[in-house]
Amino acid sequence: MQLRETLEMNIKRLLDFLVYSRNFLIRKSPIKALANQITEGLREFLTLKKKAKMVQYRLNYNRHQLQKMEQLIAENNQHTFLQGQNLNKMQ
Repeated sequence: MQLRETLEMNIKRLLDFLVYSRNFLIRKSPIKALANQITEGLREFLTLKKKAKMVQYRLNYNRHQLQKMEQLIAENNQHTFLQGQNLNKMQ
């Protein structure tokens, strides 16, 4: 009699655990989350070269704009030694 109650109790606990596990898997779906992370990682890896090209383009554009600004400042500055190409006529 006692063996049967113990067995029933353990089966009930096992079934409760399986129900909780199933509900957790439905609610959190770790397999779907893992698949999404793998897909996102592959997408990032495959577009890495394109993103690097865009960053290089932006860097070159900003460097060019900075050089243009420095050149304009040097041209409009009254101190001729900042112009770089012209010699200071006082020396």
